[in-house]
Amino acid sequence: MISNRDLRDVLSLYFVMGSPDAGSHAPLETIRIALQAGITCFQWREKGERALTGNERLDFAYAARQLCRDYQVPFFVDDDLALAIQLKADGIHVGQKDEQARRVRQKIGNTMWLGVSAHSTEEAEKALHDGADYIGVGPYKPTQSKSDAEAPIGDSIIRQLSDAKFPLPMVAIGGVTPDDVPDICSAGASGVAVISAISKAEDPTAAVKCFLTKLGKG
Repeated sequence: MISNRDLRDVLSLYFVMGSPDAGSHAPLETIRIALQAGITCFQWREKGERALTGNERLDFAYAARQLCRDYQVPFFVDDDLALAIQLKADGIHVGQKDEQARRVRQKIGNTMWLGVSAHSTEEAEKALHDGADYIGVGPYKPTQSKSDAEAPIGDSIIRQLSDAKFPLPMVAIGGVTPDDVPDICSAGASGVAVISAISKAEDPTAAVKCFLTKLGKG
């Protein structure tokens, strides 16, 4: 398992998308553009009414993983433990409504990173206890990317956890734009997780570069 210090760098610009999230470019092309532009990790999240199923879903997952390998960027799978193992993913991310983090950790051991969504300090502490390597905190602002998203919480939870010396890296997710990055990082987050601000951008390269500049990596 890579150290938390290295993981913090990995989580700086955490791009999340599935085929329904693509905008002006084809889904796999959107991922390729984002990888080439400099995202630091990628999470495949295939959900929604237009999500791929069956062999199409599997083929897309393998293609996305291969793109990440080509660019030497860590590849994460959202929720689907069996597929994460099948794909030999670098990590898996689970939400509060998905399989329990403790059970996931028992099944993966130290073979991959485990991320857990948290909407409160209590959920964050439970994720730590259950073996998470990092937490995704949000939604930061209202988002259209998840139909079942919780109410926006801004950076309040990140600041509370940071003040309490919470030991795990944190990323903010949910409606995050480049202009939000300074406040999020000053609150104590290691990075930001982004969906539509990159996936639906007319120029995904420019969007990624803008985020990287705000993160001090441009």
